[in-house]
Amino acid sequence: MSEVHSEEAKEALTSPEEINRQINDRGRVIVRASVIGILTNVGLAAFKAAVGLLTHSIAITMDAVNNISDAASSLITIIGTKLAQKEPDKKHPFGYGRIEYMSALIISVIVLYAGISSLVESVKAIIHPDTPDYSVPAVIIVAVAVLVKVILGTFVQRTGQRVNSDSLVASGRDAVNDAVISTTTVIAALLYVFAHISVEAWLGALISLVIVKAGFDMLMETVSKILGESADPTLVRELKKTVTSFEDVSGAYDLVLNNYGPDSYNGSIHIEVPDTYTADQVDTLIRRIQTAVYRKHRVILTGIGIYSVETQDQEAVQIRREVEKLVLSNPYVLQMHGFYYHRNPRSIRFDLVISFESPNRQASFREVVDQVRKKYPDAQVYGTMDTDFTDSLE
Repeated sequence: MSEVHSEEAKEALTSPEEINRQINDRGRVIVRASVIGILTNVGLAAFKAAVGLLTHSIAITMDAVNNISDAASSLITIIGTKLAQKEPDKKHPFGYGRIEYMSALIISVIVLYAGISSLVESVKAIIHPDTPDYSVPAVIIVAVAVLVKVILGTFVQRTGQRVNSDSLVASGRDAVNDAVISTTTVIAALLYVFAHISVEAWLGALISLVIVKAGFDMLMETVSKILGESADPTLVRELKKTVTSFEDVSGAYDLVLNNYGPDSYNGSIHIEVPDTYTADQVDTLIRRIQTAVYRKHRVILTGIGIYSVETQDQEAVQIRREVEKLVLSNPYVLQMHGFYYHRNPRSIRFDLVISFESPNRQASFREVVDQVRKKYPDAQVYGTMDTDFTDSLE
């Protein structure tokens, strides 16, 4: 046993260093991708602005404005990433990781503002139209810009997915959408060059509406993360699998994960262990679980509660089976845990997880508890309605 503790102690010491190294590497990757985005977007904006002014194309000019907003977004991503890497302190003991969400929020507002501003200019152009003056070289320049934007968007989006950066993923997705929109601009230019049909102002309005929608979607997605979303089901399954892989841990329940930035979680969980465990055995088990979960999943379990499973009282074992079968026959009961049977005075205790699909969770809970009371009229039945914030996703 001492050898196991010694090895785990080494892992506990080296794991934070390795994780810090990976966090720093992640930051460098995000900054590098953002710098590439800034340089590319500034260059594209300059080209498009020049072409838009020379050809009197409101669509191309608005596209240039969008490129500037993209460059500003990349700059904010860099600042947010740097601030998020600050070490925890007395005022913010959980660190500054959530600043990345705040930077994503600012980016969303910038995109939304850019879309509204360009929509206003497009409407003005519809009311007071200005005849465009396209040339074949101008169309070629815009077409090349589309290709550059596709390459940039794909690169940034894939990089963001690899390092789990919402800001990069959003920027990449936005860049690809911009490429699609710019393609319609090229088509409109070709229509004017070869058919003398001008749809510039209307196309500018359409582009503006798409930008507004993208900004609004990004804003809602970021606000949702700030409010607090359910944890990733894959992380939940793998974490519980790690916990229950320990000998004598028969179940893992009540997992709560609090997100403090990308890949930064603190949480708590309850485990079921035999009622024969001593305080020393429980303490040793909890430390081993915390070390394994942190090393494998980068999750800090700040608390591990214990549910005692009766193993020596056969009557208690039988009653548990009967109660579990009864409560799980209700379609809205997802789980029963924390069961305990006491002989004198005779009492039964358990927790029930009621599905959010129930039209009335309180009513479903009372119905099940009443069924147990009818089955065991000589016992005091105490039920607790529980919510498993992670199992509800599965």
